[in-house]
Amino acid sequence: MAIDRRTFVAATAAGLALGAAPAATKAVKAQAKPGPFPADFIWGAATAGHQIEGNNINADCWLLENIKPTVYADPSGDAANSFELWQRDLDLVKNLGLGAYRFSLEWARIEPEPGLFSVAMLDHYKAMIEGARAMGLKPIVTFNHFTTPIWFAARGGWMNPDAPQLFARFCDKAARHLAAGIDHATTLNEPNLAGVLQYLLPGGLLEADKAMATAAAIKLGVPIFLAGNALYQPDPARVQANLQAGHTAGKAAIKAARGNLPVGVSLAMLDDQEAEPGSLRDAMREKFYNTWLRLARADDFVGVQNYERSRWGKKGKLDAPADARRNTMGAELYPASLAGTVRYAHEVAQVPIMVTEHGVGTDNDADRAWFIPEALDHLRAAMADGVPVRGYCHWSLIDNFEWVFGYKIHFGLHTLDRQTFARTPKPSALVYRDYIMSHTAKA
Repeated sequence: MAIDRRTFVAATAAGLALGAAPAATKAVKAQAKPGPFPADFIWGAATAGHQIEGNNINADCWLLENIKPTVYADPSGDAANSFELWQRDLDLVKNLGLGAYRFSLEWARIEPEPGLFSVAMLDHYKAMIEGARAMGLKPIVTFNHFTTPIWFAARGGWMNPDAPQLFARFCDKAARHLAAGIDHATTLNEPNLAGVLQYLLPGGLLEADKAMATAAAIKLGVPIFLAGNALYQPDPARVQANLQAGHTAGKAAIKAARGNLPVGVSLAMLDDQEAEPGSLRDAMREKFYNTWLRLARADDFVGVQNYERSRWGKKGKLDAPADARRNTMGAELYPASLAGTVRYAHEVAQVPIMVTEHGVGTDNDADRAWFIPEALDHLRAAMADGVPVRGYCHWSLIDNFEWVFGYKIHFGLHTLDRQTFARTPKPSALVYRDYIMSHTAKA
């Protein structure tokens, strides 16, 4: 069995579902009539380094994909070969009429050994940033999207008391080389999930993940190997404390390189709804996000990454309506979830919102084509009510390596031929393009 962080909610059904659910909680209705998105709204598409670049051999994930036992359905291998074909990816973004490209730096490429920083790799990402700028695209750059160097994981990963300082050192080196051209930066991707998955996933999967990490530790001759996207966390509290300290220290390092660069953190969030009085909703919000949302009050913005909603009863999460459209993992497609999530994120964090991920994992592109405009209409309604959303990046630009699912889950606006690396737009990509053209105010 395999699970992806984007679809982690689907796995809660067995442990938390209550069976037949009451009538669906209705989405919050706008109090003001939605107008078009503002002319300066940032429209983009998102990717992440390890998921598209290929041959990221110094990353913790690469080791785990190729060890026995492994929970990964496929090794990442060449991925989309985007390390070589990044200019082709920029063309895809530009051809959709988008104004931004969200991508990540690969820490394992830039610092393959502790304290050894590759100028060549820094120059590679600088070329991507400058290439985007030359095409009129805003680079939205994540400094760490889950994967860490093998040496970092072999030192205990985010359990290591030195982890925040090691991450800040990386951010300092990268920012001094790259920050001048970045439009928005996020330190970490979905750090709020680390340790929480132990409460949500079946025990067998966590044990399999633990066995894989143990094999890696034995191979390297170290006491513990803790990857950046590990499901099993031996000490979740320590990991969370270090991630929060790492965000703060990393942000300070980036700001030291360029003080006016907007910096935030991207959080995985659901549209949590109270299906009955006295539900677990508020407790779940506190467990999953609130500490990070309060921390984000000191940031320039908070990145929101939403794919689903959860309806909570007194004893747990309720089943989705029987007639709901569903993604590949069987989770409900609920277009209003993004708007509900950004409303709550802003209510707690009290800073502007950047939607850094939102999409659908499905082979039925008609569902994606339906979902995108429906969700964006609800987002406009939230903005009409005063929620300051600065931009939206759809996940993902192309079908890619989806962590333990390998290449079996498809989120892309473009298909990927893994033999030729050809990218082909899906009908939903054109729906996204046309929606932007018809729903954005003219400058």
